[in-house]
Amino acid sequence: MNTFLWLVRREFWENRAIWLVPALLGIIITVAVLFGRIDIITAISPEQQRAIGPTVLFAYGVTFFVVMSIYSTWYLLECLYADRKDRSVLFWKSLPISDTATVLAKLFTGVIVIPVVYFIATDVSTLLMALIVSLRAHVYFGSTLWRPDLWLQLHVLWAYVIVTTAIWYLPVTGWLMLISAWAKRGVMLWFILPPLGLFWAEGWFFGTHVLGTQLNKRILGYFAQAFYDHSNSLAWVTTTTGKDSITTPSSIWRVVDPAGFFSSPATWIGVLVGAALIVGAIQLRWRRTET
Repeated sequence: MNTFLWLVRREFWENRAIWLVPALLGIIITVAVLFGRIDIITAISPEQQRAIGPTVLFAYGVTFFVVMSIYSTWYLLECLYADRKDRSVLFWKSLPISDTATVLAKLFTGVIVIPVVYFIATDVSTLLMALIVSLRAHVYFGSTLWRPDLWLQLHVLWAYVIVTTAIWYLPVTGWLMLISAWAKRGVMLWFILPPLGLFWAEGWFFGTHVLGTQLNKRILGYFAQAFYDHSNSLAWVTTTTGKDSITTPSSIWRVVDPAGFFSSPATWIGVLVGAALIVGAIQLRWRRTET
């Protein structure tokens, strides 16, 4: 366990962007709120302000989540390739550390540690935003940002998303690490071109698009698998004032669908495929040291 923790710490030492990027993003957003225009808030009714409050907090989380997804993808695609590129893999192989432990530490960093770091950055930035808005805008909207039940729901939502995305996207994660362990150069091209080539070949020779359909379901099907959609009238509420209407989740507890997610065969088929790809990445790291 101590060896594994030190391997994770090593990723922090060698990849400062893990914490620098979310810190910089939080600073930019905080400065924007501090000096930006918020007088538009005074022009809407208290009912709309109460509906918009959770949406604003959710939008902050989405912003950090999008940036985190991009960075995590790049990290996983580069983590094993970079070791071979700078030849540091030779040093680490000289230590009594297995390739399995190294790969799993990088996997853990990419799918758990990085999302947790962004979650902390989101939390701090959102608190600062709520404080600034409360001080600058002496309206009802400020109080809507300090509802304890709302903050609890947002924290539960972040934890749920971290766990479920790590599981659902494990095939993508495994493919990223497999390419990172195998490619001699151009890791981004090797990540994209083989699936694209297989998709084209299937359509050309067989006239089918099974691979494309499955990739589309895996990449874009997460929300349909992990959350209830708008057809669940209990999960969403529409606030109408005059000509405007705002649709927001009535409660996080009614939006998330953990039972549906964990009981879905697609979830566990993806886990098996992802595990097989990660085993392949471990084997490639064991056999290859050159770039």
